[in-house]
Amino acid sequence: MTIEVRGVTKMFGTVRALDEIDLDIGPGVTGLLGPNGSGKSTLLKLVSGQLRPDTGHVRVLGLDPFAEPQVFARLGLCPEQDKFYEELSGEAFVTALARLHGFSPREATERAHQALARVGMIESMRKPMRAMSRGMRQRVKIAQAIAHDPPVVLLDEPLTGTDPVGRADLIALTRTLGQEGRTVIVSSHVLHEVEATTHQVVLVRFGRLRAQGDIGRLRALLEDRPYRFRIRVAPSPPARGAVGPRELAAALVVLPHVRAVEVVKRDALELTTTDLMALCRALPGEAARLGLVIEELGSPDADLESLYRYLID
Repeated sequence: MTIEVRGVTKMFGTVRALDEIDLDIGPGVTGLLGPNGSGKSTLLKLVSGQLRPDTGHVRVLGLDPFAEPQVFARLGLCPEQDKFYEELSGEAFVTALARLHGFSPREATERAHQALARVGMIESMRKPMRAMSRGMRQRVKIAQAIAHDPPVVLLDEPLTGTDPVGRADLIALTRTLGQEGRTVIVSSHVLHEVEATTHQVVLVRFGRLRAQGDIGRLRALLEDRPYRFRIRVAPSPPARGAVGPRELAAALVVLPHVRAVEVVKRDALELTTTDLMALCRALPGEAARLGLVIEELGSPDADLESLYRYLID
C-alpha cells in the first residue's frame, strides 16, 4: 500500500484527535469523510509530515513523513488554509515552489505552466494572487500540489469557493489523477462531490475509523438497514389488459428478500428489500412477464449520503 497508518493516536492536550487508527490506502482516489472535529485534518497532517503521532506509525511510500523529508519530493499537498504571497502571480507562486523541489528555473517554469494548464488557469496565471477569486486561488493551490508530478496527492477541501463549472473541472481532474496511478486523498464534507469523484471512502468519527472501502459494499454490510426502492412503470399495452404497479407489486412481494411493497401513485410503487442486487436481477424478468416497461427506478438508501447518515449520525 502507498499509505500505511498503524495504531495511530494523536493527542492535543486532553483531546484525543485520533484514536488507534489503522488504514491502508493505495492508488486511486479515496474520499476522507467525517463531521467537523472528527480528525480528518489531523490525519492529513500526519500523512503529510506536519505532525508526529503520539503512538503508532505512519508510512508514505515506505518512509516516515515526519522523520524522512525525502518523501516530500513524492508528495503533493493542497491545504485547506488559504495562505499566499499576495503580490505574486499564480505563475510566480507555482514556479517558486517547483524551484524548492530542486528543478532548474527553466524546468520549474515549464512545470508550473503545465500544472496551471491542467487546472484551467493558464490564461489568468499572471494575475496577482490578491486579485484572484476564491475559486481561482483554489486552482493555484492544486497546481502547486501537482507541479512536481508526485505519486501521492493530498487535497484538503479542494473545491471550496469554486463555481459549478470549476467544481466539475476539478472533479474530472481529480479522477484523472487517480486513473494515472497516483494515490489521491480528498478530504471533504460535501458528500455528492465526493461521490462524483470516487466510490472509495474512509469515514472517521470522534477520531475513530468507522468504515473504509467501496460505498456499495459498505452499504451492503448494513444488513439491519433494508433498502428503500422506488419503481415507476409505463402502463401495459391494451392487448395485455389493465396491468400496472399493483400487479408488479404482487409479483415482487413474494420474493424472499422483499419485506414490504406499497403502491404510491398510479404508475409507481415503493418497496423495501434486504438484497438490492437480488431485486435488480429479478425486476426485469417480472416486468417483462407482465408486459410493463420500467421508466425509472432508484434507491435513496444506496448512495453515499445514506451510508454516511447510518454510520456517522
